Amino acid sequence: MSFRSTKFNQIPTSNGFNQPQFQQQQQSSESPLQKFEKFSSQIEDLLDHPLISKLKPYVPQIGRFLIVATFYEDSLRILSQWSDQIYYLWNYRHIPYFLVLILLTLVVVVMLGASTLIVLRKHSLYASGALIFVILLQGFMYGLFSGSTFILRNFSLIGGLLIAFSDTLVQQKTRFAGLPEISSNNEFKSYILLAGRILLVLLFFTFILTKSWFTTFFILIGIGSIGAGYKTKFASIILITILTFYNFTSNSYWSSSSEAQRDYLKYEFFQTLSIIGGLLLVVNTGAGEYSIDEKKKIY
Repeated sequence: MSFRSTKFNQIPTSNGFNQPQFQQQQQSSESPLQKFEKFSSQIEDLLDHPLISKLKPYVPQIGRFLIVATFYEDSLRILSQWSDQIYYLWNYRHIPYFLVLILLTLVVVVMLGASTLIVLRKHSLYASGALIFVILLQGFMYGLFSGSTFILRNFSLIGGLLIAFSDTLVQQKTRFAGLPEISSNNEFKSYILLAGRILLVLLFFTFILTKSWFTTFFILIGIGSIGAGYKTKFASIILITILTFYNFTSNSYWSSSSEAQRDYLKYEFFQTLSIIGGLLLVVNTGAGEYSIDEKKKIY
């Protein structure tokens, strides 16, 4: 066993100063950006904690389920309010009755089927495309494209679907053993991740309008980081924490006494869950090639 006396700390080094003083000077000379990167790296290192590492294999599955949770909820709501949905679309939206029946049936079947395929990671490209088609179709059916909140929120949902699709590509094995993955496919994955990241953060532009300047400051930093692909995992962790707290405190539909209010909060709750699911997949897959994080590895 080596000697462990503290007296030798007082002996100067060949350069004329002791090691603790040198480290202290180094720390004091660090720039704010270096301090931030060190702090964010410490937070990201928590993902390697043994307890969290045990949950890592389930994160993609949980993320994909949360992304499509709003589609499951919407399908069940349409089925439970079938007559009301028909009445509204027929009498207020003036869509022919037979076409209303066809559209509602199509929407429910596609949402349930495609959502299940995404959770199972089967035919993700077609399933994601089908759900994006349903989002646009419902926008026309219910006349929702006039509201900026609807547009930004559903663009965020589309971003989550793109990330779910890219997560499948990231996890996908090569078709032929021993052959490298096709470079064009890597480029395609990177573009999908970039588009998904940018669309995903659109939700927060409407979210910050009613929040304090303190919350707004951190959210703007977070969405800027995710959009640029800088410290993406750290920013996603922060936004997941903020959104989860907000969702369970402000969108607690189960405690609402008004049916109309409960229905609205339920919609908000599951839409926010979908965004959280997309952020979880960002934590799992990373930012992709077209990001500052990836460029820093090269340079």
